[in-house]
This record gives sequence, structure tokens and C-alpha cells, in this order.
Amino acid sequence: MRPVLCMVTAGQLVASSKADAFTQEVQAAARAGAHLIQIREHGLEAGHLTRVVQSCVEAVAGTRARVIVNDRLDVALAARAHGVHLRETSIPSRDAREICPPQFLIGRSVHTVEDAKRLGRDGCLDYLIFGPVFPTPLKPGVQAVGLQALGLAVQATTVPVLAIGGVDASTAREVGAAGAAGLAAIRWWAASSQETLTNAAQDVADAFAVGVASRR
Repeated sequence: MRPVLCMVTAGQLVASSKADAFTQEVQAAARAGAHLIQIREHGLEAGHLTRVVQSCVEAVAGTRARVIVNDRLDVALAARAHGVHLRETSIPSRDAREICPPQFLIGRSVHTVEDAKRLGRDGCLDYLIFGPVFPTPLKPGVQAVGLQALGLAVQATTVPVLAIGGVDASTAREVGAAGAAGLAAIRWWAASSQETLTNAAQDVADAFAVGVASRR
């Protein structure tokens, strides 16, 4: 089994002058094998964010990547993105599903096994992102949930669960063995060249597949 690979942007796009470089990074991730690209840019006002997302949707055309907007369902719909990723404080997934077009992807972040079980039952979500599984410098002071909790979350729901938090080539094998459907990350998508990025994504996917095979 090959993992679903999700790139999460770093939330640092605050200047219009950086928009072209940002779009190029998204395009590079799509070409490297990302299935989902979550645009997580809370510092942008709606109009600016909508234009950025539109550019990203155009940039991934012809690849298998799908562009997902973090939290801002209004922007996702206006920009004709492929989906939305909901946070704990976002609109309920059932309400979102009622106003979204067919084939629109809806995911949600969860941090406990109980939430994975509860939210996975409503029939409105396409995936869950669970974590942080391992300690990560991007979440200082936040307690990692651990591999055991990840495995329990996977067992608690029929919705695909993607692991986030400290997931890279060195930990992807364990994540695959825990039963996750894929991995979401910010750091290992940052690379100096298309070749380096493609190799990094391949290394993570290969390690994950070894972990999946170990469960059989």
C-alpha cells in the first residue's frame, strides 16, 4: 500500500511579492507526488487568499494533486478548490457537506482517539489528520500523542487517517505499521530542487510501504 501524501503549507505567505514563489513550491510538490496540498495561510485576507488558491489550482492541473484550503470554506468555494480542511473551531462537517458541490473533499484535524471515533461517524468526512504523532519543533510545548494512539484512532473509524507531526523518512515506517492511510507534513516538503523534493517524497513513501507490509 502506498500512502496518501499531504503537503501542508507553512503559513508564512504574507506578501504579494511571494505569491509566485509560493505557487511554484505547490507545483513542485504536486509533481513530486503530493496527493493533497493544504493551503494553510491564516494571515491572508479573503481576497488575497482566494487569488493564491486559484493560482495553486491552476498550478496542479495535469497532476493527481488536489488543493485543499485550511478552515476557510468560503475561500475554497470561491476559488474552486478541490476541498476544505476543517479545524476544531471550523464549521461542522455536516453543515459544510450540505453546501459543497459533489466530489468536494472535506477533512478535519483531530487530536484524540475519542474525537476520531466521534467525528468519523457522521459520514461527511473524507479523511482525518491525527497528531502530532511525534514531537515537532513546529508545535513547541505540544505533547505528542504517540504511535499507540495513532493505531487506536485508525481502529476507531472507517475514515482514512493521515498522521502528522514529526513524520519523515525516519518515522514513516512506524506510521505505516500503525495502520495510517498516509502522512501530512510541512518540513520535508521544503527542498532545494525538484529532484531533491521528489526523492524525499519517494523515501517517505517507500518507508511507509515497508511498515504496511510488516503488518501482514
